[in-house]
Parts: sequence; C-alpha cells; structure tokens
Amino acid sequence: MKHSIGSYPRVRVRDDGRQVVSQAGAVLLVETVRKSGLDQAISEALSPWRKPRAVHDPGKVLLDVALAVASGGDCLADVGMLRAEPAVFGPVASDPTVSRLIDALAASGQKALQAIRSVRAQARQRVWRLAGQAAPDAGGTVTVDLDGVLVIAHSDKEDAAPTWKRTWGHHPLMAFVDHGPGGTGEPVAALLRPGNAGSNTAADHITTTQLTLAQLPARFRRGRRTLIRTDFAGGTHDFVAWLARRGRWLSYSVGMVITDAIHSHVLKVPASAWTPAIEADGGIRDGAWVAELTGDVLHGWPKGMRLIVRKERPHPGAQLRLTDADGMRLTCFATNTAGRPIPELELRHRRRARAEDRIRAARATGLRNLPLKRTAQNKVWLEIVQIALDLLAWMPMLALTGEARLWEPRRLRFRLLSAAGQLVTSGRRRVLRLARHWPWTSQITAGLERLALLPNPG
Repeated sequence: MKHSIGSYPRVRVRDDGRQVVSQAGAVLLVETVRKSGLDQAISEALSPWRKPRAVHDPGKVLLDVALAVASGGDCLADVGMLRAEPAVFGPVASDPTVSRLIDALAASGQKALQAIRSVRAQARQRVWRLAGQAAPDAGGTVTVDLDGVLVIAHSDKEDAAPTWKRTWGHHPLMAFVDHGPGGTGEPVAALLRPGNAGSNTAADHITTTQLTLAQLPARFRRGRRTLIRTDFAGGTHDFVAWLARRGRWLSYSVGMVITDAIHSHVLKVPASAWTPAIEADGGIRDGAWVAELTGDVLHGWPKGMRLIVRKERPHPGAQLRLTDADGMRLTCFATNTAGRPIPELELRHRRRARAEDRIRAARATGLRNLPLKRTAQNKVWLEIVQIALDLLAWMPMLALTGEARLWEPRRLRFRLLSAAGQLVTSGRRRVLRLARHWPWTSQITAGLERLALLPNPG
C-alpha cells in the first residue's frame, strides 16, 4: 500500500549552487535605465554630493535603491537584494553608505530634490519619444490626475498626525499621468504633507500642479494640451481660479461638491434637458443621465467654466445621501472645455477613477509606509518611490506589448522580475540564461530584444 507524502513533491535542498541569479528578470529594468539615459543624467546631477575619493557614485546609489523598491523592497536595507547579484547590478553600496547619502540629500533640501526632479523630467521626455505611439502623449495631449494618498505611520515620525480616516501618518498629494486604456500610468509629482493636511487645500493643489508641469515636455505647457483632473477635493474657488487664469495652456476637469445651490438647480432641470450618459464603447450607460447647469449657479466662478451634473440610479444596497435627489445619486464637475458633447466630457471625467489604480500601485511600490524618521529624509524617499514607479511604467511602454502593457507592479514582479537565471561565461562574454520552462521567459527575452533595438543616449 502506497502512503501519500503530501500534495507537493519533496526536494532536497543544498546551499552549494553557483552562477545562479535570482531576480534575473530585473534586467528589463536595468536596460530601461540604460536606454532612458537615467543613469548618466542622475550621476551628473548628483555629482555635487560625491565626496572626494568616494568609491560609489551617488547617482547609482540612488538608482540602486529605486531598483530595489521597483522589485518589491520597502526600505533602504532592501538594496541588499541587488548587492547579492553584482553580475547583474554591478557594485552596490553598503547600507551605511546608502544612509549617509540619503542624509546628505535631505540636508540639502530643495536643491537635491530639484536635481532629482530635473533628471526625471529629462528621462521622461526621452522615453516618451522612444515609445512613439505607445507614449501617453501620442495623441497630442496629456491627462494628469491629482489625488491624495494616506500613508500610515507605525511609529513616531516627524509630521505624522491624525488623518481624516482616524488613522495616524502622512497625507501626500500626488499627480499621475494617465496612459489611457492601453497602459497604466506614471507619477509626475508628489507633495509630502502631514497627516492632518486638508484634502481640499488649494495651495497644495497649485504646488502639485506646478511640479507636474515642470515634469512635462515644454510643448504641453501651452495650447491646452494638458488636462488636469481632480475629484471634488480640487473643487475650490482658489484652485479653479488658478487653473482658469492659465486657461490658454491648461484644460481642467474638477469634481465639485453638491452644494444647496447646485442641488436646487438640479431639481429645476427639465426632463428634456437630461441626456443619457455613455460608456467607453460609445453605448448608453444604463440608468445614468447628464445635464449642464447654467445661470446664477455659476456666479462667483471663473468665466468660461461649465458645470455638468450626472444623475444615476444607485447600485443595489447603496444608501442615498442628503445631496441626492428623486432617488438618484448626484455627482458634479466643472470644466473649461468647450465644443464637445457633455456625455463625452462626463465620460472623460469619470475615467479619473483610474487614479485609484495608480495609488494602489504606489502603495505596492514603497508607499505602504514612509520608512525614515525625518520629513526631509522621507521627501527623498518619495522621489525614490517615483523613480521606481517611473521604471515600472516605462519598461512596459518600451518593452512589452498586448495585455502585458496593463500589468501592475505586483504582476510584473511575480511573472517577469522574479524569474531566475543562470550566468554563463563564454568567450569572455557573460550570458544570462533564463529557465526555458518559465511561462513568461519569452516575454522577457522579447522585451530585451525591443530594448536593444532602441538607440542609446547620445
């Protein structure tokens, strides 16, 4: 009689393996760094922070931390994963060296942050140019979503405070470029704020938008080629007025709170004025209608602002709010876009929900918590997180096709970055051999071939 030994095969484990590379799929990120020119640019930008006779370049140290975060790390010490694979990642600094660099950059304040941000903007422009029709600016416009992120603090950290969700931590305001239905998105700005920072603070929205515009190619700072989208937290008089003053350069689509004045106007809208809302495929959205509000409800708001409201049957089990009417859930947004049907504008604004996917990806890529104690240090960490997210957005844009372009960081790590390989030296050349049986090996090798065809930075 045979006895079962369990559901999984039993294997013997030994610790004498040689030339085995874990996280071998991360060469996709390394090649993306090389093709984007990020390594050379950041090395030059951070050269003022390189001490005499230093062994490690500050730019590479910072990029190594970003690569570790992109691969799933969530603290500075996780750079040790790269240190264990020098054949793929080169020499990696020790933990004390990494900590000293972060402290030095934090002590420099805005000077260091501006140096890092300028490098990201330069690399972004090159990557979008290399991506061609796969780039988010291929249609001649760029859509940027602003949203706040609650980051829980599990210890006493500088500027950690109670949040509006009765937790404790920080409340950064971030901006993401939306890649549309054919891709994911990438961060372009992050403003670190205390946990008790308001969701609708106009000054913070203005600062984040300014940081965003500095990250975009110059041609998107004119001609209304950039669309700024927010939820109702951005629907303040000061922020909308600031956007309106730049109406020649910016378009906006900003959520609005259903005030008593808006609510009373909605009740007066005749049935003939309501137009069926639409879905992404152009079909009618069941149980949803849109209308434009005019008249004195716009009094006090910038000239040229349009106010569009949607009413929709709530989902089964959903509770109505005081601002809802006639059993319908009401939402409202403002825009300065003219000449387009209001169902199209409402669909465009509804797509702002994709920002929640970007926030989920950020939480899975170093933003689950802020690992350092001082605010200045965590501002540097926030730049590192953005570099990691940039690489996880640029790599699929340049190297992957089809459904893989839509994979979020967790799936990229499980299927591609975590693939193991064997390093073989032949004819003075090092060759990384990936497992033939791994289902996604062909996607890794095809991606590397596409990256190899791209021109190197000049």
